[in-house]
Order: sequence, then structure tokens, then C-alpha cells
Amino acid sequence: MPTRRTVLSGAAAIGATAAFTGLSTSNASADGTTGNVTQQQARDNILAVDTGMRNNYDALRANVINQLDPVIVVNNDLVGGTYYLISKGKVIEQIQPVDPVFALAKSIAHTPLGIFSICAPSLDPNHILPAQAKYIDPHDLRTVAFNGPANTNWTTALQTFSNTLDTARQTLESANLPSNSNGSLHDSCAYILDRAHDFIATTIRNREFDMQSFEAFTTDVYPSIRTNMYWSSRVQIDGVSALMTRWRKQLGPAWSGLYVVVLSIWTTYVQNQNSVILKNFMDQRQQPTHLIDLMTAQTPTDPVFVALDNLARIVQDNIAAEMVFASDQPTADALKGQPDLLSTEILQLLGTGTAAGSTAAPAAALTKGQLTQIACPFHNRASTLRA
Repeated sequence: MPTRRTVLSGAAAIGATAAFTGLSTSNASADGTTGNVTQQQARDNILAVDTGMRNNYDALRANVINQLDPVIVVNNDLVGGTYYLISKGKVIEQIQPVDPVFALAKSIAHTPLGIFSICAPSLDPNHILPAQAKYIDPHDLRTVAFNGPANTNWTTALQTFSNTLDTARQTLESANLPSNSNGSLHDSCAYILDRAHDFIATTIRNREFDMQSFEAFTTDVYPSIRTNMYWSSRVQIDGVSALMTRWRKQLGPAWSGLYVVVLSIWTTYVQNQNSVILKNFMDQRQQPTHLIDLMTAQTPTDPVFVALDNLARIVQDNIAAEMVFASDQPTADALKGQPDLLSTEILQLLGTGTAAGSTAAPAAALTKGQLTQIACPFHNRASTLRA
């Protein structure tokens, strides 16, 4: 039975045949003129096609931005996330729904990482604990420990950081931190700060920072860090849940078509905490395609524009893919998703994959009867392609 794609593919082939029938082999331009042109001119004319496409594509995207509705953009920042509710390119509401306890708990939990960041350049790469050796790349260790153990310039910076910790400890009682059956945030913060004070004092006195003593310190405070992680997670869930409940009621039936774009850097890109919470409030039929985790090189100055610009591209590609690649669903899916369209062809030529589409030419046809050796950097071998 002919399908939509086979009919469209056949129609395209018939149209192409008709178009080529009226062409001669003479060197003719699109406007019917003939004449000699340089290779560079000819190539510039070819590249002008792509330039024209991109200009029109960008114009379409700029207009699609103003049609997106509804959209929630989340900038994954230091306070648990700034949320934007957007309709047709306009911000309807901007809010930071997470209680300040989120940032307070994370701040104290970051104490060991703060100490590490100061002292790591003076680690001794030749002394790796047996329990850590299988997890640490020696080259990475040497890269981080670029000063070596003989350098003790870290003592001044470490003392300054200790003073910051001590000030936080001295005023901790006035912070009015919460507690429940899962633990006291005040007590966990106090324990981390107290132990950090002792560790820093000993480390500066000995003028030596080593993995063993630091591991003992971090193991000691880890249960308290877990308590802080609980409190950060608890207030984030509560804040985001309350906001999503309100916005879902406000949008009504339009909620089913909601797009959510969460912006985060690489280190929080997978299972971002906001995305984990948000997926529970979305239409479950739409969630796999309408919740978009967008990785950024750094926190953008204009997160709304970055999110909408990328979302418009995604939305218009969803339609373009089905029309441009009507005869090849795998290639259409690639245009709609994250894979680069050339990746499957490259993988095929490297001998590590197959062509994206069912109509793709075999690798042998690409060699035009010649024997071609393509080095495969991934498998340290050569893939031999024969016609």
C-alpha cells in the first residue's frame, strides 16, 4: 500500500525528471545567459543559495518567536531558578519561587569545595590514595595540582576564607534556619563550619594540604552536607510546585501545549533539579518533546531571548523536517532532534554506523570505483570501502 512518504517521494522524482528533460548540457545560468565565469564566481553563486536560505530561515524564526504560547523559561541560577511565563514573545510574569533557605543551605554545603579550590594546586600528584586512584585520571590530577606540594602560597587565601566561615558561624543563630524530623539546618551548618575551622587551622599550621587529611574532613562533614541538601531540595520542590499549580490553573486548557525551556550549564545539564520537578506538572503526553533542557556555555545575560530563539528553531524544524524529508523518516527525525544530519553519513564512512535514511546510497557507491582508506580515530583502524 502506498504511504504518504512513498507517494511524495514518487511525485518528487517525477517532478525532477520533468525538470531535467528540458535542460541541455550547455553552460547556462539561471537567467538564461551564457559565458565564462571563474571557479570562484561559480562557487560564490552556489554559496549564495545557502546565504539566502539562512536569511529567510532567520526571518521565519524571528516571527515564530512572537507566536510561541504558552512558554515557561527557567534560568537555573544561584537562588533555585528564575521563572518566566511567556505568551507570544512577551513576559507575563517573572518570579523566583524558591525560598532563600535554598541558597543558604547550599552556601554552607559548599565549604569543602571552597577549601579544595584554594589548596588543590599544591596537591602532590605522586600521592594518590588507593581508594581514589581508580577514579582519578593522573593527567587530570597533574593539571589541577600545577604548583606542587612545595608551594604554600595558598595559606593566605585559606586564612581569608576561614575568616569568612568564622563570621558566618558567629552569626548563625540569627539566621532563623528551619528544622524538622529530617534534621536541623542550623545544626548541620554549625557542624560543617566548626569542623572546617579546625581543619583549616591544622592545615595552615602544618603548611601541608594532602588528600588523606582532606578526605577525613569531608567524610566527617558529609552527613551534615546531606542534611543541607535535603533542605535545599525541600524548599525548591515546595516553591516550584506552588508556582506550577498556580500557573496551570491560570492557563487552563492552554497548559496542554506548554513548552518549558530550562537553561543550565554543562555541569547541571543532565537531570537538572528544575527539570526533574517540572516534568511532574506537564502534560505527560507532551513532556518528552516539550520539556527542553538547553545547555549554555555560561549563564546568559538575556535568558528569555536565548530560550525563545532556540525554541523557535525547534518548533519550525519540527514542521520543516516532515516536509523537507517527507520520504525519509529517520532523516526527518534527525532534523527535528539533536543529531547533526551529516553524523550518520560520517559514522557510515568511518565504519561505525549506518546511513540515516532508507534511501541513502551505500558507502561503496561514494567511492566511484576507487579503493578508499578512511582512518577511523575512534577504533584505531582503517575502514576499507570498495566499489
